[in-house]
Amino acid sequence: MTPGLIVAAPASGSGKTLFTLGLLRHLASSGVAVASAKTGPDYIDPAFHAAASGRPCLNLDPWAMRPETLAAAARALTANTEVIVCEGVMGLFDGATVTEGSTADLAEITGWPVVLVMDVRAQAASAAAVLRGFATHRPGVRVAGVVFNRVGGERHTDILREACALAVPEIPVIGWLPREQSLALPERHLGLVQALEHPDLEAFLEHAAGMIGRHIDVAALRRLAVPERGGAVASSCAPIRPIGQRIAVAEDAAFAFSYPLVIEGWRTAGAEVLPFSPLANAAPAADADAIYLPGGYPELHAGRLAANDRFMEGLRASAARGATGGATVFGECGGYMVLGEGLVDGDGVRHRMSGLLPLETSFADRRLHLGYRRVTLEADCPLGPAGSYLRGHEFHYATIVREGPGQPLFRCANAGGHDLGEAGRVAGRVMGSFVHLIDAEAAASVGLA
Repeated sequence: MTPGLIVAAPASGSGKTLFTLGLLRHLASSGVAVASAKTGPDYIDPAFHAAASGRPCLNLDPWAMRPETLAAAARALTANTEVIVCEGVMGLFDGATVTEGSTADLAEITGWPVVLVMDVRAQAASAAAVLRGFATHRPGVRVAGVVFNRVGGERHTDILREACALAVPEIPVIGWLPREQSLALPERHLGLVQALEHPDLEAFLEHAAGMIGRHIDVAALRRLAVPERGGAVASSCAPIRPIGQRIAVAEDAAFAFSYPLVIEGWRTAGAEVLPFSPLANAAPAADADAIYLPGGYPELHAGRLAANDRFMEGLRASAARGATGGATVFGECGGYMVLGEGLVDGDGVRHRMSGLLPLETSFADRRLHLGYRRVTLEADCPLGPAGSYLRGHEFHYATIVREGPGQPLFRCANAGGHDLGEAGRVAGRVMGSFVHLIDAEAAASVGLA
């Protein structure tokens, strides 16, 4: 079986994404068949992974995915692969709740060892105490190696190595990365600027790979990797049932937030996926029986989208066919906003959207909405019968100015089971919400408080 390891950190911002990207590009450039994964709900980092490795990156989510979905994703990573590198999320023990959904949970499920990336710009020998604490905090999680990031120089490195050799001699120091501003990635309100928008991504990845080659013992790192504990024997599965047989999927800088596992699951279930670009003013395929508008950054392109008549007219025509039993139209987060009547951008300018759902949204007064979501379908629809349960997440800064009237799509709860009320809207075969769906869930495992 293909060996794997997890790149984690004590906290967000420690440098695990930089390290992972450099490692992926270094391995791929060295002729190693490397596959990558990202822990938790994330769209942006996986696109950087794919650019670095040349292969799609899959999300592995121990809270939002059923065990069989997680196993199928792990199995998919092993195809024609020599090593799997999985990037963690937030700090190693941070998750959906105090006890659920962390990178540590994934490490325990898979048995993959953890390589801890530590930001040591403001500490020296104290780093050994942090490493020891993380290594002993949870017996089922093996911290097998450490990499120090933002190191000040040779003397700093010597102190770190000596302190760790005394405190945790069983954990090897795999290497270190220097403090270097050129290794920073540009950010915006939902995280990193998307890979497809990075002004010079190839040069950045090559530079990061060169740093890995100079400062990291990659051979020692690879020796730490072990096969997934369960053997990844599960067959492929469709996390979300196909919403049609010929599904037009919006795919560009405004609609980039779709999960490969969901899209591939639709294909596995027999659906045909037909990509199109709203930003290029393309209409969805006229013979599509479903249209999927995933999340992304429509607020950054609202004026252009509003002016793209072929896209908007094609969307409305598909919805009109839906009224007679034709196309289903489904929007998530940014896609949901485009299905609404108007979107106010960050400058306070209102742009007319498709008008297919009773919704007005605004970025003029930004408010963060973040967290996992358990959802129950409020009505029969292509996602499933009323009463079906699904899991997903919400992450946006849009304010709902008006939502409704009409039939809500979901009843929502957070990861702790607290009822958050109704969400989204359904009008005929047009539906949407701010929730990004990840997987279905067995009804017996959900209890809304």
